[in-house]
Parts: sequence; C-alpha cells; structure tokens
Amino acid sequence: MASQDQVNVAITAGAVDLPALAALYDRRRHGMNRRIIVCAGTGCVAGGALEVYDALRRKIDAAGIPVVCRLEREDHAEGSAHLSKSGCQGFCQMGPLVTIEPEGILYTRVQPGDVDEIVESTIVGGQLLDRLLYVEPAGGRHCRSTHDIPFYARQQRTVLEACGRLDPEDILEYIHDGGYEAARRAWMEMTPEAVCDEILHSGLRGRGGGGFPTGRKWHLARQQPGEKKYIICNADEGDPGAFMDRSVLEGNPHSVLEGMMIAARAIGADEGFVYVRLEYPLAVARVRKAVADAERLGLLGDNVFGSGRSMRIHVVEGAGAFVCGEETAMIASIEGLRGMPRPKPPFPAQSGLWGKPTVINNVETLATVPLIIRNTSAWFRQFGAENSPGTKTFALSGHVINTGLIEVPFGCTLRQIIFDIGGGVIDEHGKPSNDSFKAVQIGGPSGGCLTAEHLDLPLDFDSLRGVGAMVGSGGLVVMNNRTCMVQMARFFMQFTQNESCGKCVLCREGTKQMLALLDDVIEGRADAATVDLLEETAWAVGKGSLCGLGKTAPNPVLSTLRHFRAEVEAHVFQKRCPAGKCKALARPEILADRCKGCTVCARKCPVNAISGERKQPHVIDAQKCINCGACVAACKFGAIVGSN
Repeated sequence: MASQDQVNVAITAGAVDLPALAALYDRRRHGMNRRIIVCAGTGCVAGGALEVYDALRRKIDAAGIPVVCRLEREDHAEGSAHLSKSGCQGFCQMGPLVTIEPEGILYTRVQPGDVDEIVESTIVGGQLLDRLLYVEPAGGRHCRSTHDIPFYARQQRTVLEACGRLDPEDILEYIHDGGYEAARRAWMEMTPEAVCDEILHSGLRGRGGGGFPTGRKWHLARQQPGEKKYIICNADEGDPGAFMDRSVLEGNPHSVLEGMMIAARAIGADEGFVYVRLEYPLAVARVRKAVADAERLGLLGDNVFGSGRSMRIHVVEGAGAFVCGEETAMIASIEGLRGMPRPKPPFPAQSGLWGKPTVINNVETLATVPLIIRNTSAWFRQFGAENSPGTKTFALSGHVINTGLIEVPFGCTLRQIIFDIGGGVIDEHGKPSNDSFKAVQIGGPSGGCLTAEHLDLPLDFDSLRGVGAMVGSGGLVVMNNRTCMVQMARFFMQFTQNESCGKCVLCREGTKQMLALLDDVIEGRADAATVDLLEETAWAVGKGSLCGLGKTAPNPVLSTLRHFRAEVEAHVFQKRCPAGKCKALARPEILADRCKGCTVCARKCPVNAISGERKQPHVIDAQKCINCGACVAACKFGAIVGSN
C-alpha cells in the first residue's frame, strides 16, 4: 500500500498519474532478484498454504536472505527475496502450489515440511526438487513450469492470467500490470456511447449463464432518462461445483472494480454495489481492501481521473440464498427486502435498484471488460466462436484426474476439456479409466447432462441450448459409469427445492413434487405413471415459473429423461439401479470367502441368475436377478448380502 505522501506525488492537478504509480512499484521492487509466490486461493489455503507461507518467511530469513512480504519501502537490500501470496492458480488438484521466479519453477503439493529443502536446494542452491514437480501420469515426465504442464498449456487464460501471478492485495502491482488504464481511457477519452459500442462490437455475452449481449444491456440503460443510475456486480455464485467468480474476486479483485468503473461510465452511473456471498470470506475481505485502496489512491471518489465526476463502490454480503443470484431478487436484497424475484418487464436496465436504471453483470463479465477496452474488440473476437466470442472459465470437478479452475475459448469441446486439460476420467477407485466416462453435468442446477455423444460438441451458448443444456455459471462435474443419474438429478432437485423462495406455486410445489417422484424412483415405488407425471410436472414448472431458478429447475430432470431414460426405466420397471448405488434397489451379492459352493441358492433362484461349480464360489448375474430374496433365505452360511 502506498503512503499518502507518495500518493500525493502521483497525483497531478487532481488526476491520478498511473505511470507514476507504476514507477513507484518498480522502485519498490528494485534490488529483488527472486520472487516466491504462494497460491492463497481458498483451495490451497484449506490445504495448508498459509502455513507454507509462514514457514518460507522464517526459513528464507534464517538463510540470511532479506525477505520482503509487503512492498512498502524503496530501500530494500540487493538480493532480497519477495515473498507474496496470489489468488487461485487453478491447479487445485495439486495444491498447495509454490512458484519460484525468475526460473518459473512450479512446486506442487507443498507442505511446511518441504520448506527447508526448497530454500536450501532451490532458492540458495539453484537445484530442482524433482519430487515436488508435477509428474505426467502417462510417461512419468517431470514438468518444471506451467508451460510444461498440459493442464495449463492447453488453456487460453485471459481473465485468469493474472490471478495466480499478481498479489491481489497490492493495488500498485495491478497498476504496474496495466490496471486501471482501460478505466482511465473510458472516463477521459471515450464517450459513454463509444464505450457501449466497443463492448457491443466485441460480442461479449453475460458469463453468468443467460448469455445476453452485454453491450445491448448497457445501451438500454444508457438511453434511460434520469441522472441516478447504478452498477451491480453479481458475485452471488451459488451453483454446486462452481467457484469461478470466487476465484476471480480472490485473485484479481481490481479487475472487477475496473470493469464496474467502465460500465458506470458507459451508462452514466455514479454508484455501484458488489453483491458477494457471505460464504466467501476471503473474497469479501480482498474486495473490501481493493475498494479501500482504490479510494485511497483517488481512483474512486468524487473526482475520478480528474473528470469532475464521481464513482463509489460498496460491498454488500448476501445471506446465502441461491435465488438472490436472480437480478430482481438481488435488487430486493440490496434494498433491505426479502430476496424474491419480480415480473419483468420492466427490466432492471429500465427500473432497477430503488427504481433507477441498473446494470447487473457477473464477476467474470466485468473482469473481461477492461481487457476489451485495453486491447480492442477485434483482439477479443480472435478467441472463441462467431456468436460466442472470447473465453469462459469453468470449474472442473468430479471423476476427472485434474480438477481445478480452467479457462478455454468458446468452441472448445468437452473432449478437449475432460481428456486433454483434465487428464481423463477416473474409476471408483481413483484410477485412470477413460472407458468409464458416462456424463458431465454442465451449468449446475440450471443446466443439464451431456453424454459421450456430445464429447465433440463445440461449447458455446447456442450449441448447448440446442441439446437442452446451458453454459450456466460454468460448473463442469464429470461422472463415471458408477454414477447413478437418477440420484444426480435428485441431488440438483433437492438443491433447487431448498432454494425456492416460494413465491411461485409452480416452483414451490412443483419442485417438491418432482423431488418426491424421484424418491419414488430411487426407492422402488415408481411405476409407468410416475415417469409420465415427472416429465409433465417438469415441463409445467419450466413454463410457468417467474424467475430463472424455477424456469431452469427441471433441466437436470429433463436432460436425464432425454439421455438416460433407459436407466430411469431400469429403476422403475426392473427395480434395478444399473450403477448399483440405490440401496433400496440393491441386488444380492455372493461373498466369495463365505460361499461353500453348496448350490442351494442356485437351485432356489426362480430365474436361473446364479451359476458356479460345486464347492466353488458362485456368482449372481445382476442382469437376470429380480431381487426376490430367495437366495438370501436359502443360504445357511450368510454368504449372500445386499438383497431387499
């Protein structure tokens, strides 16, 4: 953080001098020939990254190397080491992560006990520690840096590029990296209409799920009468398996604030709100500090860039209601009311917060805006697909080798994401098994399941809509063939039913009814009428609900019925769970160490599902078994388990 005297030097005629602040950062970095970056995103922090950071600070100092954790002076000794924290570096599967510059060495799964050797062998001795390098599962190659690791090398990181590199709590480093220059240009060199046009020409579409053209939304708000308008950053990320917005706020909060400033200039707003989930304490803390630092430097306040116009940003913590991710419910929550959606139109761009024109964009959308203004819309359009330009962040999780936060161009395929970046599918024992891929859930509770036939489908807003799915916020949950798709649909239905605000009868009662019907399927009580009613109810809820939560709540159910109807019907008509996960439909299993080979069970089975030689362990053919329990009753040795 810059002292106020130094900040005053960097202000000329009331305008912040960004090059002077960047030069100040250079002077503070002078004499440092080494930088050690510890990933301090939520995932790595949970794995012990802060303990690693503290151990590094102590050990580097004990080794006689001046160690600097905060760049607050300019008189550091030659040969000093700069120890800093970053936001999420993406490779969550291998955290905690430590990067050593200028060599670009990336150490994975670092623990405090590794620190002595890192300092002595690498920082002092210049030697690599092979045991801490990432090793490719196929071939055993040791990867020295992110450039060598397929997980990183096959991505196109633009929004995330700075997240694992910059110190998110050092505004001067963000400015040194070109930060706030796009905002200065928008406020001082461009008209509001020109800003809107540049975003419109870029083709940027909302990254929160709906994919509405950002430039069109801005133009609509700009054209509304009245001097008071608002910008809201939607950071109420609540999808299960999604952590993209959280990671951007933790790793590069100033990019979001700069995007809000540009949006404010475009529509004529002078006030903004960051609505962030209470469950994201690290993101809340870092964005609050970013706002305070921007105000201290004069980037936010009464005279932005000496323009004579003001811009202020407030941070509001949401109470964890998923429905508050919907625009009008979020507006109600900020106003101090119960977070419930209202009918549209009027749209928020026409009448939003306190009845004033309001633009709501999500975190990733706003973090993309400065890149477009800085590099032009033509630069942005070189990535992605024709109708979905740019890149998209995804949270990759589930039955995949490499889990974490990734960024790829629109038009990338599931096959490239899962098998190239993700490293392939794992079986129930955690072993690589690409043949066991079954499905991927995209878009969380608002999305749907995609199957092996969709592996080569280009991922963009329009292509996904064509197969009954959606980008959503960007969660990607990979599932292997031991996943019960009915249980998966029930999981998301349980979530949306819990999160329904209750305003719409169709959503409130329909989600409850669908959940009960899925329970009937899983517990063996369903019949043909159950499936028909489930599908009919799903269509009704989607058509008749007021907001996006209700309209998309049936998507996981409908996509399961579309792509996995045979599996649903096996539960209903055969009373069998093909994945073997539904306890109520479990088939009997013969324990080989108890079976005496007496053949009594085989003789009692009415469908000849049991086979085996006398005095040898027998086996049950799950496809033939009707789960009647005759074998269990006949066995005198307790060798058959799992039947109902």
